[in-house]
Amino acid sequence: MTLEQDTSETAGRRFQHRLLEWFDRHKRDLPWRRDRDPYRVWLSEIMLQQTRVAAVIDHYERFLRRFPNIEKLASAREATVLAAWSGLGYYRRARMLHAAAKNIVKEHGGKLPGRAEDLRALPGIGRYTASAIASIAFDEPVAVVDGNVERVLQRVHGKNLAGENLWRAAEELLSRQRSGDFNQAMMELGATVCFPRQPQCLLCPVSDLCATRGELDKPGKGTRQTKREIHYALACRNVSIFLVQRPKTATLMPGMWELPETVGANGADAAWLTLRHSITVTNYLVRVLRSPAFKGLEGRWVRKSRLATLPLTGLARKILRAAKIV
Repeated sequence: MTLEQDTSETAGRRFQHRLLEWFDRHKRDLPWRRDRDPYRVWLSEIMLQQTRVAAVIDHYERFLRRFPNIEKLASAREATVLAAWSGLGYYRRARMLHAAAKNIVKEHGGKLPGRAEDLRALPGIGRYTASAIASIAFDEPVAVVDGNVERVLQRVHGKNLAGENLWRAAEELLSRQRSGDFNQAMMELGATVCFPRQPQCLLCPVSDLCATRGELDKPGKGTRQTKREIHYALACRNVSIFLVQRPKTATLMPGMWELPETVGANGADAAWLTLRHSITVTNYLVRVLRSPAFKGLEGRWVRKSRLATLPLTGLARKILRAAKIV
């Protein structure tokens, strides 16, 4: 009998027990799981927003070495924080993290609040992130709903749940005794077994309680990817690179540094370097042209040794890595 068919409290406890037992045996060894330090939990949750686990691990450890506690983060310059964040993308997260650290030092004595309701008052912390931090670091019995949890809940119940119905379903299933572990287990199940396509039902610890046991048909069509070709100029002078800074008023990545965009040359053969780059629903074909010194363009010659301390856009860093400059 599936969980949807058997709505008794016993069925819910059976689901919790199996999932937690599976999680205890099979959870990934991730650096932010080695303790429940609130700062580290908070940092990992912000970094993991819209970013794959594999891409976060190295950045997480480097960021912690640079800013080992909230006080160090709060006292740093924004440009230094953005430089340490460089490569993770979605730089608004770093700005909000920095602003929240300052707020925590000023208003909370350097300690993260322990309740989800209070955490949501901080910059950059929404409902999911507040619930994740509160349950994992402070054992508050609150459920989380992210993309992985949403997929698991919809398949278990055999319904396209949304909005408050999703949060209600998550709360009803939550283990009150091990809320942090249960929330992580739900996310882990979605990330490693209950894939968006071709879920590994034979490996699922709760498959016999699942109404779907496979993919659930979703209404509507997925977002279509668009393609664009863009061109950048790479100018080198001795040990320096010419960079431009995005306006402080820019909607995307304000204040970040990048290579100057240029008009495309005739034919792909004119490109010195070609690579691909994706941002949300757009796939870019990026062609990089070698260029002489710029005249009449506002920018700065930056020594190669200083590039690691500068807040570069993810694409700029990718180009400079491909060019073996960083």
